[in-house]
Amino acid sequence: MQPLPQTGTVLDRILQARLLEVEHRKKVLPETALKYGVKAATPLRDFASALCKPGINIIAELKPASPSRGIIRDPFDPVALGTSFESAGAAALSVLTEGEFFRGSLKNLRDARKNIQLPVLRKDFIFDPWQIWETRANDADSFLLIVAALRDQQLVNLIALGRELGMEGVVEVHTAEELARAIAAGAKIIGVNNRSLKTLDVRSETSFELIDQIPEDCIAISESGIRTHGELSKLRAAGFDAFLIGTSLMLASDPAATLSELLGKTG
Repeated sequence: MQPLPQTGTVLDRILQARLLEVEHRKKVLPETALKYGVKAATPLRDFASALCKPGINIIAELKPASPSRGIIRDPFDPVALGTSFESAGAAALSVLTEGEFFRGSLKNLRDARKNIQLPVLRKDFIFDPWQIWETRANDADSFLLIVAALRDQQLVNLIALGRELGMEGVVEVHTAEELARAIAAGAKIIGVNNRSLKTLDVRSETSFELIDQIPEDCIAISESGIRTHGELSKLRAAGFDAFLIGTSLMLASDPAATLSELLGKTG
């Protein structure tokens, strides 16, 4: 499956790089081999239920770098970070697995998940069914789908394949039009990203503008630009179930302590 046509944005550059990499990897590791890997994968953990507990549910993200900031955390130890976030009260983990722009890897995901009990989201640029099989074969419990990167039928098909494998995907939107497409595709977990993947600008208002349009039976996640417990409390009161936080944790000298502060446990 091909992502949407190129228009020269940051998202387009990432997708083009991923397309080339995925096409190469599909030749090295055919889907039939991945299906055997899925049979040997560890049991799934319930990602959706982890986001629906009372209080503030934070998905703590492991992210070595980003296109907007370059290297964020060096050295980067996914096992130490994952275990410390679990101890500090994270509801789930998100692990970047894209290598060129975010310096992530599937190994980081496997290593982190092996050492914790939390469900883990694979954060990447997914547009091909092969990647969904790859996701489950590497022990992830959920995966990200970016509406801006997919055609409607791709979105429907990838959500459906994830469910066949026991995973509910996080469908990410940035605008009201993308949200309508996500709902029409049957998304049950919807992430509102306050950061535009086309310009990399952050507008915290985006979450507040879109929350009322998310159906009650969907799990709503606010993503990007969240830095304080007060901001989290306002977003929770507005109707969000969970919050994906990466950069502010990765930049912190003590990420676990920062997570505790965000949860309102200290300070």
